[in-house]
Amino acid sequence: MAATERVPVLMTPVEKKRVVAKAKKAGLKTSEFMRLAASSYQPVKDEKEIEILISQMDNATRNIGKSIDKALASVAASNKRIAKMEAKARRG
Repeated sequence: MAATERVPVLMTPVEKKRVVAKAKKAGLKTSEFMRLAASSYQPVKDEKEIEILISQMDNATRNIGKSIDKALASVAASNKRIAKMEAKARRG
Protein backbone atom coordinates (compact mmCIF):
# COMPACT_ATOMS: atom_id res chain seq x y z
CA MET A 1 0.00 0.00 0.00
CA ALA A 2 1.42 3.36 -1.01
CA ALA A 3 1.71 6.06 1.63
CA THR A 4 -0.93 8.75 1.13
CA GLU A 5 -0.78 10.84 4.31
CA ARG A 6 1.85 13.13 5.81
CA VAL A 7 2.75 13.36 9.48
CA PRO A 8 5.02 16.35 10.13
CA VAL A 9 7.51 15.59 12.87
CA LEU A 10 9.49 18.41 14.43
CA MET A 11 12.96 17.61 15.70
CA THR A 12 16.27 19.30 16.22
CA PRO A 13 18.87 19.23 13.45
CA VAL A 14 20.94 16.82 15.54
CA GLU A 15 17.98 14.46 16.00
CA LYS A 16 17.28 14.58 12.26
CA LYS A 17 20.90 13.73 11.43
CA ARG A 18 20.73 10.81 13.83
CA VAL A 19 17.48 9.48 12.32
CA VAL A 20 18.74 9.90 8.75
CA ALA A 21 22.00 8.12 9.63
CA LYS A 22 20.13 5.21 11.25
CA ALA A 23 17.85 4.91 8.24
CA LYS A 24 20.82 4.93 5.87
CA LYS A 25 22.62 2.30 7.97
CA ALA A 26 19.47 0.12 7.81
CA GLY A 27 19.28 0.60 4.05
CA LEU A 28 15.92 2.37 4.27
CA LYS A 29 14.50 5.68 3.21
CA THR A 30 14.03 7.98 6.17
CA SER A 31 10.24 7.86 5.81
CA GLU A 32 10.20 4.04 5.82
CA PHE A 33 12.53 3.98 8.82
CA MET A 34 10.23 6.37 10.70
CA ARG A 35 7.13 4.27 9.83
CA LEU A 36 8.80 1.08 11.01
CA ALA A 37 10.08 2.70 14.19
CA ALA A 38 6.68 4.18 15.00
CA SER A 39 4.82 0.95 14.31
CA SER A 40 7.14 -1.13 16.51
CA TYR A 41 7.04 1.19 19.53
CA GLN A 42 5.03 -0.26 22.43
CA PRO A 43 4.83 2.36 25.19
CA VAL A 44 2.76 0.34 27.67
CA LYS A 45 5.06 -2.68 27.53
CA ASP A 46 8.19 -0.53 27.58
CA GLU A 47 6.98 1.57 30.52
CA LYS A 48 6.05 -1.51 32.57
CA GLU A 49 9.44 -3.08 31.93
CA ILE A 50 11.17 0.15 32.94
CA GLU A 51 9.10 0.36 36.13
CA ILE A 52 10.07 -3.24 36.98
CA LEU A 53 13.75 -2.46 36.36
CA ILE A 54 13.55 0.66 38.53
CA SER A 55 11.94 -1.33 41.32
CA GLN A 56 14.65 -3.98 41.08
CA MET A 57 17.34 -1.30 41.16
CA ASP A 58 15.74 0.30 44.23
CA ASN A 59 15.73 -3.07 46.02
CA ALA A 60 19.32 -3.79 45.01
CA THR A 61 20.42 -0.35 46.19
CA ARG A 62 18.75 -0.86 49.57
CA ASN A 63 20.34 -4.29 49.94
CA ILE A 64 23.76 -2.97 48.98
CA GLY A 65 23.40 -0.16 51.52
CA LYS A 66 22.53 -2.67 54.25
CA SER A 67 25.49 -4.87 53.27
CA ILE A 68 27.86 -1.90 53.37
CA ASP A 69 26.53 -0.86 56.78
CA LYS A 70 27.05 -4.42 58.11
CA ALA A 71 30.57 -4.56 56.67
CA LEU A 72 31.47 -1.18 58.21
CA ALA A 73 30.09 -2.29 61.59
CA SER A 74 32.13 -5.49 61.36
CA VAL A 75 35.29 -3.54 60.52
CA ALA A 76 34.68 -1.14 63.43
CA ALA A 77 34.20 -4.07 65.85
CA SER A 78 37.34 -5.73 64.48
CA ASN A 79 39.32 -2.53 64.90
CA LYS A 80 38.23 -2.32 68.55
CA ARG A 81 39.32 -5.91 69.17
CA ILE A 82 42.68 -5.26 67.50
CA ALA A 83 43.18 -2.08 69.52
CA LYS A 84 42.52 -4.02 72.76
CA MET A 85 44.96 -6.76 71.75
CA GLU A 86 47.63 -4.20 70.85
CA ALA A 87 47.12 -2.35 74.14
CA LYS A 88 47.40 -5.62 76.07
CA ALA A 89 50.57 -6.58 74.15
CA ARG A 90 52.19 -3.21 75.01
CA ARG A 91 51.41 -3.67 78.69
CA GLY A 92 52.52 -7.15 79.00
